[in-house]
Amino acid sequence: MNNNSTIYDVAREAGVSMATVSRVVNGNPNVKPATRKKVLDAIERLGYRPNAVARGLASKKTTTVGVIIPDISSMFFAELARGIEDIATMYNYNIILCNSDQNKDKEIHLLNTLLGKQVDGIVFMGGTITEEHVEEFKRSPVPIVLAATISPDEEIPTVNINYQEAVFDAVHMLIEQGNERVAMVSGPLEDPINGHHKFSGYRRALEEANLEMNEDYVSIGDYTYDSGIEAVEKFLSLTEQPTSVFVGTDEMALGVIHGAQDRGLSIPEDIEVIGFDNTRLASMVRPTLTTVVQPMYDIGAVAMRLLTKFMKNETVEDRTVILPHRIQLRDSTK
Repeated sequence: MNNNSTIYDVAREAGVSMATVSRVVNGNPNVKPATRKKVLDAIERLGYRPNAVARGLASKKTTTVGVIIPDISSMFFAELARGIEDIATMYNYNIILCNSDQNKDKEIHLLNTLLGKQVDGIVFMGGTITEEHVEEFKRSPVPIVLAATISPDEEIPTVNINYQEAVFDAVHMLIEQGNERVAMVSGPLEDPINGHHKFSGYRRALEEANLEMNEDYVSIGDYTYDSGIEAVEKFLSLTEQPTSVFVGTDEMALGVIHGAQDRGLSIPEDIEVIGFDNTRLASMVRPTLTTVVQPMYDIGAVAMRLLTKFMKNETVEDRTVILPHRIQLRDSTK
């Protein structure tokens, strides 16, 4: 066995042309069964592995897709990656998965690194898309699709849910249940999704219910469990405490629940809590967490399917895909 065997070696070993070996390797059905067996036996004896880079240089296609996500250790982003991977496998693409830490310089660096590796397309998930990002996307020789990421000019293909509407629905539900003092734990307001869009949904729900927004009822967190604890401590220090809290992520919502329980409050009797994302954390906490379902697996799968259409030059009617959301009711609300 020789790991350096070439297509020429296989052809000589099997007594066929290199074109025939190529047809067998690429799954072309126009090869006689007896010939196919000879070639496959020769491949096994020699330990031949097709050189994807060389094939890519010849065909200008590497059947490889780059995926850039903020945190590959997060169960939230892992669901997205799984959706991408499953559809990529279905369409015979390989994945190069990169972790960006939601750092702009690292995102740009990874983008160029992937392009240098001759990927056929890129699925990108980040936070704030800057003008520098947009310029890099437009310069890209291969298609790029954004997943759970807002495109500022709507020129880059995207797959999302309607974040503003999702938060509006959650806050509206709390108000309908008799809560007039609804607080919010938000991500940084400069974040297009977790800040701007979600906060806009919260504010609109209050406005439509003719409720005045109280700035003391808004806490800006950093998506962590600890920032949820800090937020509820702030709310409970107020003379007029909120009776319910909408929280921008499930992890922060767990901090709100535990922070309230540590102060002797009962969930949902004393304060109702709704999260966002429907990660596995929502069913692990007690009481279990009512949360907005952001279908991360579906977002990843649809983003990858959209990318395959661009890579295959298929007709794409809608470059902006909005998937449905829903609220998963559990025990943290009445």
